[in-house]
Amino acid sequence: PGAQGKPAAARSDTEGAEQLHIICNMPNALRYVLLLISIFFLHSTGYCLPLQKGHVFSGIDVLQQENFESIRGKRIGLITNHTGKDRNGKSTAEILYSAPGIELKAILTPEHGFSGSVSHGESVESSTDPATGLPVFSLYGRVNRPTPEMLRNLDALVFDIQDVGVRFYTYLATMAYAMEEATKAGIEFIVLDRPVPITGTIVEGPVKDSAIRSFVAHYEVPIRHGMTPGEIATFYNETEGLHARLTVVRMKGWQREMWFEQTGLPWIPTSPNIPGLESAILYPGIACLEYTNLSVGRGTPIPFMWVGAPWFQPEKVLKILADAGLKGVTFLTRDFTHVRDVYANQKSRGIELKITDRDQIRPFQIFVHIAGALRDAQPEEFELRWERSRFLIGTQEFLELYNRKASPREIIRKMESSTWKFIKKRKHYLLYE
Repeated sequence: PGAQGKPAAARSDTEGAEQLHIICNMPNALRYVLLLISIFFLHSTGYCLPLQKGHVFSGIDVLQQENFESIRGKRIGLITNHTGKDRNGKSTAEILYSAPGIELKAILTPEHGFSGSVSHGESVESSTDPATGLPVFSLYGRVNRPTPEMLRNLDALVFDIQDVGVRFYTYLATMAYAMEEATKAGIEFIVLDRPVPITGTIVEGPVKDSAIRSFVAHYEVPIRHGMTPGEIATFYNETEGLHARLTVVRMKGWQREMWFEQTGLPWIPTSPNIPGLESAILYPGIACLEYTNLSVGRGTPIPFMWVGAPWFQPEKVLKILADAGLKGVTFLTRDFTHVRDVYANQKSRGIELKITDRDQIRPFQIFVHIAGALRDAQPEEFELRWERSRFLIGTQEFLELYNRKASPREIIRKMESSTWKFIKKRKHYLLYE
């Protein structure tokens, strides 16, 4: 309502002009008080100002803005890959190599290699960077940790890799192993922070059991943890009592609600089977089917956006999923003949997942409902191979519920118990609002 109870639309231009005149002629102090009252009102009513887009500076950008102050005078080993670039597309390796007062001695690289082109699960070979002539040591294959030889004559290790925000994505396991070895060697560990592409607000999936541990099951966090590399490093350093000499070069301008394209940073496919943001969004759930006898879309144009197999009966599964009430997603029948990976050169029937609302979609819940549908509709064909699946799902409780034919809703409800506890715990380690 406008003045004296009249609808705002019924107010005259004169009334509006008079109100504007009154505000403009207020003393500055009074106008400041009015502004504070307005901000309080907007906050208390749940109104949020729109996110500023395109103004995020990653850790390497901030490091350059600060004239490399935190690493000046140091001999550096850089853990990076093809995603380690600044806003202008220049590689972190080249930036540090040419930076004054810094001696970049070696490059270390994770799964998929320095170029990001090595296929899933294949060993990465050590090599030489053609741009700098520096040795590139592999941290995926014969060894997964920096060796004393790699760390010799270094003052610090610097980590700059774009992660996807999922527990079993191996880049942050590489970071943890490197932090541990840097601590043993008595050298600093510096994280050049980067965004969570699938937002830092949504957390889902169970927290990993401490008894389940491997390279893809390292951190005791939910599957989708919503934490940046710098936040995970801080969390790990404190909760594990690592006592690493850790520095996080924080981003500027990043807000937890941001999806990647809202940052203004260039999207670089993080690995061969995460070509775009949609694959990254669905990855926390669909990848949990990786070690079953289903294909998760590797070897198709839409990895992690499709599941299927030669024995798969989509009509049966879709009928069950129709009653699941899953938000933010629709399912379509689609067949593929894989060019590689599981069922290569075989025609597979399957279902494609179409994201309709990325803020509402919960991929771990989709996984639970698909696994439950196959358990009930095709029990003779579907195999949940727990010996390896446990490293992705992360908790023995899931298998116990699944085997006693608990409904997907019950499984999700039980899994959420540990998730909510973690959300409270992680507040102490968040570096951004």
